[in-house]
Amino acid sequence: MILVTGGTGFIGRNLIRQLVALGYPVRTLLYPSQKSPNLPKGVAVEAAVSSLRDERGLMAALKGVDYVFHLAGSERDAIRADLNGLDIQGTRTLVSAIEKSRIKQIFYLSHIGADQNSAYSVLKAKALAEKAIQQSGIPYSIFRSSHVYGPGDQFLIPFARLIKMSPGFFLLPGDGSSALQPLWIDDLIASLIVSLQDATTMNEIIEVAGGEVYTFREIIELILHQLNISRTLLEFPLSYLRILAIYLNQTLPKFPVSLFWLDTLAEDRTTSLDILPRRFGIIPARLSHKIDYLSKEL
Repeated sequence: MILVTGGTGFIGRNLIRQLVALGYPVRTLLYPSQKSPNLPKGVAVEAAVSSLRDERGLMAALKGVDYVFHLAGSERDAIRADLNGLDIQGTRTLVSAIEKSRIKQIFYLSHIGADQNSAYSVLKAKALAEKAIQQSGIPYSIFRSSHVYGPGDQFLIPFARLIKMSPGFFLLPGDGSSALQPLWIDDLIASLIVSLQDATTMNEIIEVAGGEVYTFREIIELILHQLNISRTLLEFPLSYLRILAIYLNQTLPKFPVSLFWLDTLAEDRTTSLDILPRRFGIIPARLSHKIDYLSKEL
């Protein structure tokens, strides 16, 4: 049995769908809520209801489980995110519950650039969660991922929506030269499953990313081309753009881009270009060949 936290998110839904297709029994952890969970449709999956801060509930969810994929995080909640409560303390509580269970391995999804001394809150929170897992003694594989894209993503789609909202221009953070290495969702899922089936990644921190490096400006230009619209790209100081993002997230609850995305654009987020074929035997998808879903999502 495999337990997936964050199973209602973009990556979690895709992982569950593929695991079930391969014949694995899957259970997902659902946060107690009055809202209907956004589970993958047509997929047979068990559900356990518990907060990540409820160790007793987690112990029940872990009954009969061999492997845990820990994907849950709060960054998509923007200024309402509880990085300390969910990402850090939630991971520590999960680790404590796992230590009392018979779990063979935990797989954790982090970010390239995770550093407990980082000035950026998401990257700091991810690093502290990584540390809790590493110090536990539980066999682990930590995947530090670049930006992940695909239908339903939280990377290209929010920027595409922001572009459509913009009145003739689009503000670039700085000069738009930050380097990114976007990762196709199916390639990330394949990497996770290879790691599940092959113990060579055990007790490692592995950086995973696509096979191409783009500047943020180039990515925005690709989106504009795909949507067949025109916008003037204006360079804007990142510090002022962060202030603007905070204001817009407070006044517009459904504003598509969060402050945390701007933080990830403040510095390069890249790794080895050959990491997927070298470590997992996967030929990475090309960004320009995979973004036609944007037109359908908007």
